[in-house]
Amino acid sequence: MLNASPYIGPLPAAFAQAVRVQAIGRQPVLFEDLAPEAKTAALQYVFDDEAPVEWSEEDVVLLHWRLLQELADLGDPDTPLDEKIDALRWVFTDPICEREPFSFVNCLRVVGSSPLSPVPYLGPIDAESIRGWIRHHVHEWLTATINRYPSWAAAAVLENPCWIESRLAKNPQWINEEIKKHTVQGDLFA
Repeated sequence: MLNASPYIGPLPAAFAQAVRVQAIGRQPVLFEDLAPEAKTAALQYVFDDEAPVEWSEEDVVLLHWRLLQELADLGDPDTPLDEKIDALRWVFTDPICEREPFSFVNCLRVVGSSPLSPVPYLGPIDAESIRGWIRHHVHEWLTATINRYPSWAAAAVLENPCWIESRLAKNPQWINEEIKKHTVQGDLFA
C-alpha cells in the first residue's frame, strides 16, 4: 500500500497525480494499480538518498524496539549464521560504542523508559543481565544453526570460526554457496 507520509516531504508530481486519480472512490492505493510512469516516479522518490526524511519521536522509539526484536531470531535455528553473528556483535560491542544512538544499551534504555514505547514502562534495564542471559544461551543457539549444515560445513565452522566469520563478512551467502557447490559436484576428496 502506498499512503503519503507527512514525514517524507512532497511527493513527485507524476506520482501524486496518479494517486489522486486512482484514489477517487476507493482507498487505499496499491502500487501494482499505478500507471508505469507513476511507479517509476514512486521508486525514484523512495530510493532517493538525498530526499530529506523527518522522523517523529515515536518513529525513533519504534526503530529502537525493532532492533531489539531482531534478537528473538537468535533462538531460531533457521536464522542464518551471519545474522546471528551480527546480532551478537551488536550486543557485545566495545563499551565505547554503547553511547551511540542505536547501540544495544541505548535501545534498552529508550524502549524501557519512553512513554512512546510499544511495551509497558519497564524503567532502567540492566544491559549486563540481558547479556548474561544471552551468553548463557548462545552456544545452544549457534549449535542449532550449525547442525543444519552438512557435516563438512559444520566441522569447518567449529574448527575455524574466525575464518568462517571473515568469509561471511565479505559475502553473507558464502556458506550457502559452498554448500551448493559441494551438493552439485560432490566432495572431490571423499
